[in-house]
Amino acid sequence: MAYALPGERRITVPPPPPPVCLVDPGTLILPPPPPVAYLVPLGAVFVQNPVLVPRNHSLVSPPVILRLNPAFLMQMDEQRTRSLLQFMAQEGLEPSPEEEMRRNTAIDQLKQIVLAWIKKVAWQRHLPKDVIADASATVLTYGSYGLGVHGPESDIDALCVGPYFVTLEEDFFIVLHSMLESQTEISEIHCVKSAKVPLMRFKFNGISIDFPYARLPAISVPEYVNVFDPSLLAQVDDTSWRSLSGVRANKRILQLVPNLKNFQSVLRCVKLWARRRGVYSHLFGFFGGIHLAILAAYVCQRYPNASASALLCLFFDTFSKWPWPQPVVLDDPSIPYRHLDGRSFMPIMMPCSPFEWCHSNITRSTYKKIVSEFQRGYVLTRLQDPGRMEFRWNDLFEAYPYTAKHTHFLQILLTADNDDELQEWVGWVKSRIRGLLLKLEMVQEYCDPNPTENVDHNITEPNIIFYWGLSPKGNTFINIGSLKKDFMKSINTDQFADDNHTHCKLALLIVQYSQLPKSLRLDAGSAKGSKPCGKILDNNYLQKPVDSQYLPQYFVGYVANEQHRAAAG
Repeated sequence: MAYALPGERRITVPPPPPPVCLVDPGTLILPPPPPVAYLVPLGAVFVQNPVLVPRNHSLVSPPVILRLNPAFLMQMDEQRTRSLLQFMAQEGLEPSPEEEMRRNTAIDQLKQIVLAWIKKVAWQRHLPKDVIADASATVLTYGSYGLGVHGPESDIDALCVGPYFVTLEEDFFIVLHSMLESQTEISEIHCVKSAKVPLMRFKFNGISIDFPYARLPAISVPEYVNVFDPSLLAQVDDTSWRSLSGVRANKRILQLVPNLKNFQSVLRCVKLWARRRGVYSHLFGFFGGIHLAILAAYVCQRYPNASASALLCLFFDTFSKWPWPQPVVLDDPSIPYRHLDGRSFMPIMMPCSPFEWCHSNITRSTYKKIVSEFQRGYVLTRLQDPGRMEFRWNDLFEAYPYTAKHTHFLQILLTADNDDELQEWVGWVKSRIRGLLLKLEMVQEYCDPNPTENVDHNITEPNIIFYWGLSPKGNTFINIGSLKKDFMKSINTDQFADDNHTHCKLALLIVQYSQLPKSLRLDAGSAKGSKPCGKILDNNYLQKPVDSQYLPQYFVGYVANEQHRAAAG
């Protein structure tokens, strides 16, 4: 209806229907400029007031914000969280109760073996009877198992912590090694002495266990020792300090997150996403487990009341917009301010003293891919239809399409005489693979180091093959001979320079997509990789008997003979 006003004629005109809007799932409070449409569970109802505009004025619709009914928001969030948990169950991200019991039993039995070992070593040292009776050691889990985010096929990282009189070289690698080897439940036991964190690696009833050692300045180590006690840490040697860092970081993260269950759910999903999208391999220049754990904990701290599905969306919202190289530091008053070292693309601070930056192998190429995957995750989790209760989580976790992204690949072929030697060779090369990536970046604009391990069944020798995507804009005429020569200088150190390893071979080749085997699967996360290692000591090499240096003429076990002494580090 038109009506006259003093000095001006106006008409009442209803505005056009509002456009369809999308809602950011991380935004629970939206700005309410008029006109406002309220979406309720039974449908959308648009409530608007008449708008007065001057006569002959072009009708321009003001911005329309779609505001969701809070009850509907809660209902939608609950439904999406249920669908996320169902997705996790379908993917088998959590072990069954039977599998969990097997792991708990393995750790309990391992603790009993370690306790008997400590008594034996104390007796060898001629310690007083009361000291022998009170002597004890413990086993502390860390890594994915320690955080409670392990899967059915996950390894267990377990740290053996002993008192001051127990040595690494003799008591751990010889005496305890012999005791473990005699157990029927334990198989495939190897010693990895030359790594930064020396350890034993074995299977306990089929469960793979990495088992380093740390020595504390105490006569006895209780089962639940306080690894933050400054009086114990003040006199710890460097090797033990490095061994303890994983346990201490895990425990601190668990203390800082506001909701443990939500943190574990989010971290499980983030790790699956990183594996599927090819950004989960510390050695290949991507994230490691500790990096992802701190990033997930950071989001959980910022949004303590958010659900698991909302936290996963907020994870991508946070880090797709993160102003790298601004560091990620958990909210903890005990963490001091530290200047950046200027070397890391994505600095992340460890949540425990001495508050160092997490070791990072990220390069220019891997940084570019990680940022791209953060942005992809943000887009997929943000652009959701507000009228839909469910969300297609499969899209977020879709395997990275290497063959659609790259036309040329660098083929890295590793071969050896048998499977044990191949595992050793692959682990050694992977521990130095970042050097090859950096050399390749010097001649390529971009390189995508796919960490997936493949096998060519047409090759008679045991083998592992990696296919790294090369930039379509880069130079495919790469001097492979020069590249291999430079890289092999870092491989052929004292660990693999002797004649005993001439059968371990590495070959590099540039191949086109059309030359890839038809049966090849380059899907990220489709294969389980071998762990990095130094020289693994095979049981056949342990041939030289050794007597205790503390108890003359008392036999403690075997060490490598002279032919393989270099392997012992």
